[in-house]
Amino acid sequence: MTYRLRYAAILTVTTLLIACTDKTNLTEHTVLNKEQLGQQLYFDTNLSMNRTQSCATCHSPTHGFVDPRDNGVAGAFSLGDDDKSLGDRNAPTAAYAMFSPEFHLNKKGQYVGGQFHDGRESNLAGQAGGPPTNPIEMGLPSKTFTVERLQENPAYISSFQRVYGDDIFTDIEKAYAAMADSIASFERTELFAPFDSKYDRYLRGEYKLTKQEDLGRTLFFSQQFTNCNICHQLNKSQRHPQETFTNYEYHNIGVPTNITGRFKNGVAVDTKDLGLLNNPQVDDPKQAGKFKVPTLRNVAVTGPYMHNGVFQELRTVVLFYDKYNSRSAKRQINPETGNPWGQPEVAENISLKELETGPALKEKRIDALVAFMKTLTDQRYEHLLDK
Repeated sequence: MTYRLRYAAILTVTTLLIACTDKTNLTEHTVLNKEQLGQQLYFDTNLSMNRTQSCATCHSPTHGFVDPRDNGVAGAFSLGDDDKSLGDRNAPTAAYAMFSPEFHLNKKGQYVGGQFHDGRESNLAGQAGGPPTNPIEMGLPSKTFTVERLQENPAYISSFQRVYGDDIFTDIEKAYAAMADSIASFERTELFAPFDSKYDRYLRGEYKLTKQEDLGRTLFFSQQFTNCNICHQLNKSQRHPQETFTNYEYHNIGVPTNITGRFKNGVAVDTKDLGLLNNPQVDDPKQAGKFKVPTLRNVAVTGPYMHNGVFQELRTVVLFYDKYNSRSAKRQINPETGNPWGQPEVAENISLKELETGPALKEKRIDALVAFMKTLTDQRYEHLLDK
């Protein structure tokens, strides 16, 4: 992608965190470019009502850009700035999100792209503008209040005026949109998409896959032995240097309700999350229960899994998929609970054609697929694989 920026100021995650938490050098004479401004905003807890949370709280650069907190729900949902509100969806990773195309209906009549699990925001800027004024997230009461918070920082005033014009703060809507735009610009920097995992290094001849990892790679890209790449391969060539491991389509794979999470966040257990049908641009009932196919980049270190965080382990996810093709009684049991897999939260519109493609998998092949997906971990997160 030509719009991915190399950001010279970013050396490591650690130096970035130090730079963004130390505000002592920011004055009215500080003038930041758009990406630098977005960087400061991304880590700024003043963009939450109680000044306790930033974008980085739920999309932490030290944990694959997801929420690393337990939040009393085993990490399934994020806790709001008020220290009591819990969401009902698992925070998706912000890593590699820049590559998702804008939300649209393709020539095949399929919805593709956008941000959030349901694509309700078409692009990164739209996504960045959501959390600050969401009452169960960062909790600011209005865009006006948010812009007033921005103007508490003299460095922001000078930088916004330089980047967006001297009169940027005279229009609340434009000022708020500028904030979201600058955060999105930061999210398009290489920090969010380094493409330096073992798999990337393997493609460049810098790493040799183990036998297990190589078996997993072969199975993953196979048209005969698995159905993985039906949805988790974007480019025709498996050696594409910027494969994001998602086609950005929407599917209902029959994910069960996160009952434990619902008990804790106060949402009725029988409530159906309609996924794509919740997107205001979609009114087709056939889209109910569908969610955007997530990237598999850093998947081994960004659990829990599914849109509602119902599964804790990556291996469980592979076993869940395999239940559609296996007649084994063992495959009909969730290993995390010891009970049968729960009923789909939305039983209609399940993508059975894709799910039932390929044969049942033996343990060796399941382990190999997990091993391969671990190779998709960015180099700076490889230490998390052992935790």
